Amino acid sequence: MVDIRIVAIAGVSGSGKTTVGRYLAKRLQWPFWDGDDFHPETNIRKMQKGIPLTDNDRWPWLASIRNLISSTLETDRGAVIACSALKQSYRDYLDVPELQFVFLKGSYAQIDLRLRQRQQHFMPAELLASQFRELEEPTEALTFDVALSVEAIAQTIQQEFGL
Repeated sequence: MVDIRIVAIAGVSGSGKTTVGRYLAKRLQWPFWDGDDFHPETNIRKMQKGIPLTDNDRWPWLASIRNLISSTLETDRGAVIACSALKQSYRDYLDVPELQFVFLKGSYAQIDLRLRQRQQHFMPAELLASQFRELEEPTEALTFDVALSVEAIAQTIQQEFGL
């Protein structure tokens, strides 16, 4: 069995990837990386205008996440990465033996409410429908309902992955 050194928190925008990821990283004393910080400016501008990203927009972004994973594996530390990874092909591209996906799952209504309450983020709630259309729910990930507490999710991740 391979030791898990990277936990990738996946899900649609507003599912809690950043919140869970930061909390888990703090518990593990690992660095946290938010995939949103790796979007090129052109992607951010598109989303700010309410234009959904295409696969062509996402592949360079995913390549930067993959580079982050590779550079992390060259160190002696683990990491937690928040990355929507909406499609199976995206997860396949990022996957390495030392990485485990966690999927945060919620209903459209739950996530929409969260997005409408969120302040100062480039992803408008109007793009949520496009993310749900693109979403291919992972079958290989440890899945959590977004209604669970952040602490409960983090504890279970640690237990399940032996972290």
